[in-house]
Amino acid sequence: MLRFCLNFNCMGDSVKRVLFVNSEIFPYLSESGISLIGRYLPQGIQERKREIRSFMPRFGCINERKNQLHEVIRLSGMNIIINDVDRPLVIKVASISAARMQVYFIDNEDYFHRKQVYRDEEGNFFADNGERAIFFARGVLETVKKLRWAPDIIHCHGWISHLLPLYLKKSYREDPIFSDSKVVLSLYDDIPAERFADNFKEQIMFNGIREDDLDILSVPDGINLAKLAVRFSDGVIMGAGDIPAEVAAECTGMPVLGYDGAAIGNGSYIDDYNNFYSQI
Repeated sequence: MLRFCLNFNCMGDSVKRVLFVNSEIFPYLSESGISLIGRYLPQGIQERKREIRSFMPRFGCINERKNQLHEVIRLSGMNIIINDVDRPLVIKVASISAARMQVYFIDNEDYFHRKQVYRDEEGNFFADNGERAIFFARGVLETVKKLRWAPDIIHCHGWISHLLPLYLKKSYREDPIFSDSKVVLSLYDDIPAERFADNFKEQIMFNGIREDDLDILSVPDGINLAKLAVRFSDGVIMGAGDIPAEVAAECTGMPVLGYDGAAIGNGSYIDDYNNFYSQI
């Protein structure tokens, strides 16, 4: 049975900074359960006196002029190597004035300039979606390092963020920016059934990651990627009511906040999530 620890005083006020790593944020993408949480949760946490930063991919369907995105030159300029190819990392930013918050966008011409998000016009899963997830996760962590902003909690939303817990705990664990960071993983009903590239494990390999860390990806599909994310997280939030049972089973023995559709509907989930951060 999934467990929700009610001891909210484990960390108390020591949680000052929360980094949100989102697959979707409204209004940059259309309304969905994930995009609305991506929009309103950071605002709510900021209103509860915590510092926040929010990241998402700069998908090609996002209108830069309409949403007033602009490149942050001081954060751009590095490369991320995937498949022995240097991929330029470009960072853009926009503001949601009503929420008094900024959103940082991870951008790269090869990965994020197509007009579709995860599937082509015929509904086919993009063959390089695994590479896009690698680029996004590492791009977020490298950018936060450049910001010199040390998060206490990193809250991941959506399957494209599922490699970040691994990279944080294995490749960036010695970095002082992340030495005290804990990962909260929200699981949704967006977990892809499709397989990633056959060499997905080799593509993921990076500083500090061992082959046995990726054993679960012997079948490199979305279900096993979600299991991997759980294994390297410190707490899990059920963001939907129909999480695959085999993924939910990975959460046994760790702090878990169960799905509450009514709380999400009326906005009270923000207090629940805020309290959950303090117990991790």
